[in-house]
Amino acid sequence: MQPQSLRGPGQATPTHTGSIRPRTVHALRTHVQCGASKQTQNVPQSNGVAQKMVSALAAAALAVLAADSSRLVLAPPPATAGLISTDPVKDAKALLRYALPIHNTPIRQVQESLESISEALRIPGGKAFGPIGRAVRNAASILDRETGTITKALVKERQKQGQDDLVLLKQKLSELQAVLGNKDKNDIPVLQQECLNLVGDIEESMVSGYPFEVPKEYANLPQLKGRATLQMDVKFSSPREDNSTGGRMVIVVDGFNAPLSAGTFVDLAHKGFYDGMLIQRSDGFVVQSGKPESGEGYVENGQLRTVPFEVMVQGDKIPVYEETLEDNGRFNEQPVLPFNAFGTLALARAEFDTNSASSQFFFLLKESELTPTGSNLLDGRYAVFGYVTEGAPLLKELQVGDKIERIKVLDGLSNLQAPKAPVDA
Repeated sequence: MQPQSLRGPGQATPTHTGSIRPRTVHALRTHVQCGASKQTQNVPQSNGVAQKMVSALAAAALAVLAADSSRLVLAPPPATAGLISTDPVKDAKALLRYALPIHNTPIRQVQESLESISEALRIPGGKAFGPIGRAVRNAASILDRETGTITKALVKERQKQGQDDLVLLKQKLSELQAVLGNKDKNDIPVLQQECLNLVGDIEESMVSGYPFEVPKEYANLPQLKGRATLQMDVKFSSPREDNSTGGRMVIVVDGFNAPLSAGTFVDLAHKGFYDGMLIQRSDGFVVQSGKPESGEGYVENGQLRTVPFEVMVQGDKIPVYEETLEDNGRFNEQPVLPFNAFGTLALARAEFDTNSASSQFFFLLKESELTPTGSNLLDGRYAVFGYVTEGAPLLKELQVGDKIERIKVLDGLSNLQAPKAPVDA
């Protein structure tokens, strides 16, 4: 049997026949690849009734995603999958804040009020000041009323820092109210982000320990028991239009919701595995790298180290492992880490082997017919484990052949738990 190729979203594979599951007959079944492949890639098709249902629009959109140079697969679930609220969160930092495993209602209400300012800022002219002012007053009022409830939720060892952040947050909200009084719209986004950064720090000070036990059968894999921040430096193979020769991004990976996926990425970055590696795919849909010169991924002790699929579903206490949400019959449920943000980071895997991820990763660049925010056909099929939080526009500049000079762990390395030797049954 031939080994399956690692694949990723947006890249078509040859036509398959006789492989459409009954429940996917009513959906476009696309196959997308990431990695290096010698196969000729075609516009995705499906057989029988499903093939007839592929719209010309979707087919055209997918056609431009096909390329020969990568091997990561996208096979979307039914078209009804992933339908959520009409105004989903798209900001990477906001997604990370909401993904923290805390249950303090007042601080979440403060966060929601401040996050809503982003939408209000889109309102033209002076009409924006009304909703922005209400949001700021609401946040300040909650802090005044619920300081005790918020302080009580702080973890003991972080209580002092959390209290200091609360004081500073109240000061920043006062500054924001003063700016509103002066009708100075330009300074609002800066102060809003300063307030939200403080809210995020306070929320992180509420996280007590690690929220769940990773199944024992994965003890032989590195695990990230918390979060880590990494810096990725890239050198362009040739100067771009602005004569720039490279750039830098900051990435936050989330081990609270994807400990194995985040763990393997941080482990490999710390080992220097990605240093000097080339960008292997950049087609306007995704940017991908992580495939070594030989083989499909990271080899340890003579064997390919693979990572099982994992996804934390909203409302669950532990991730789903080894099955996509489609395979698990939960395709209408939402991941805690969705493909909502530009620069969403996920692991590549083989088309027909959910648990074949190793070292290859990809950044999602934009929405398309496959990835509309709120009904995303990638959600629940690929293991998201982080987001680009600074320097994301660099992704638009990256081309195949550009070099990853280094991926450096800036913070959170202490949260990386080393693999343990397997225990004989």
